[in-house]
Amino acid sequence: MNTTTKYAAAALAAALGVTVLAGCGDDGSAGSGEAEGPGSKTVTLVSHDSFNVSDKVLKAFTKETGYKVEILKSGDAGAALNQEILTKGSPRGDVFFGVDNTLLSRALDNGLFTAYEAKGLDTVAADTQTDEKHRVTPVDTGDICVNYDKKYFAEKKLAPPKTFQDLVKPAYKNLLVTENAASSSPGLGFLLGTIAAEGEDGYEAYWKKLKANGVKVVDGWEQAYNEEFSGSAGGRKTGADRPLVVSYASSPPVEVLYADPRPKEAPTGVATGTCFRQTEYAGLLTGAKNEAGGKALLDFMISKTFQEDMPLNMFVNPVVKHAALPELFTKFGERIDTPPTVAPEKITANREQWIQSWQSLVLK
Repeated sequence: MNTTTKYAAAALAAALGVTVLAGCGDDGSAGSGEAEGPGSKTVTLVSHDSFNVSDKVLKAFTKETGYKVEILKSGDAGAALNQEILTKGSPRGDVFFGVDNTLLSRALDNGLFTAYEAKGLDTVAADTQTDEKHRVTPVDTGDICVNYDKKYFAEKKLAPPKTFQDLVKPAYKNLLVTENAASSSPGLGFLLGTIAAEGEDGYEAYWKKLKANGVKVVDGWEQAYNEEFSGSAGGRKTGADRPLVVSYASSPPVEVLYADPRPKEAPTGVATGTCFRQTEYAGLLTGAKNEAGGKALLDFMISKTFQEDMPLNMFVNPVVKHAALPELFTKFGERIDTPPTVAPEKITANREQWIQSWQSLVLK
C-alpha cells in the first residue's frame, strides 16, 4: 500500500527535482540498538519513508529535553506497520509514526502501543482523538480529493467537477485516473470517501457508474499523479491525458512551491466535494527501550513548534488548534471544513469486504 499524504507530497517534490531533509543529521538507517535503554539520550522514531522535519526543530527538541532523535524509515505506511506487527513486543524503535485511520485498528488489535496521554492533548482537535485509551496520539490530518487540471478545463470551456456525483456525468467520461484501493492509501481513501458519501448500500452502484464512465485505475499515487495526470509537472513532461486525478488537497500548494519560476496561481485545483479525511497518529511502542524519551517525543509532536513545521515539510494540516498554517497553504490550498470520513471501527469491520467488492466491480 502506498503511504499517506506526506508520501505523496514528498514524491511530488522528488518529481519536481527537490531534495527534502531527513532531519537532524540522520541518514534514515538508525535503530534503537542494544545500547539504548531507560537512561539512553537517544530516542528512535520508526516511520514511513516520507517523514520529514526541519533540522532546527529536531535540535529544539534536543535542547528542550536532552534527547537526540534517530529516524528509522521503513518503506511506505503499510509496509512500516507490517514490520512493527512482525516485531511487536521487541520493537525496532521507541515511537511509531504514520499509522492512519484506515489502518489504525490493525495496529491497536495487535497491541503495538502502550497507552500514554501526551502532554498538551487538550489543545488537539477533539474530532481527531478517536482512541479513548490514548494508545495513539493524533499528529496531523490530510484530505484525499480529486484534483483537476485548470488549463484543460479552461480550454474545453468545461466547469471542473465538484462532487462525487459529478464524476459519473457524461461530460467527464474518460477523464479520471485513480489508484488501486487494494494497494494504495489514496486509492483506499477515495473508495472510503465514496462509501461515506453514497452509503454502504449505494457505493457499489456508484462504482459501476464510474467504471462505465471510463475511470482508469493504476497501482499507486506516483504513477497516477506524475505519469497520468495532465496537470502535474511530471504529467506535463510525459504528455499525460487525464485531467482528473485522486490526490490531496495539499497538492496545489506543492505545485506552486517547487515550480521555477513560481506561478501566481496553482495550475491545479481541488474538487472539494470529493474528499476523505485521513488522520495520522503516533504511539509509544510496546517494549520500547527508551520509554521516557518516547513519551517526551510524543509530547513534542503536538507542540506548536512541531505542528507549525509540518505543513511545508510534510504537506499536512496540524491537529493543534492554535497552530498557524503558512501563507502558501492558505493562498493556494483548499480548506476542507467537513469532509466525509468513516469511523475506524467501521473500517475495521468492513475494510476487506469493501476492497474485495471494489476489486470485483472495477478490476474484472
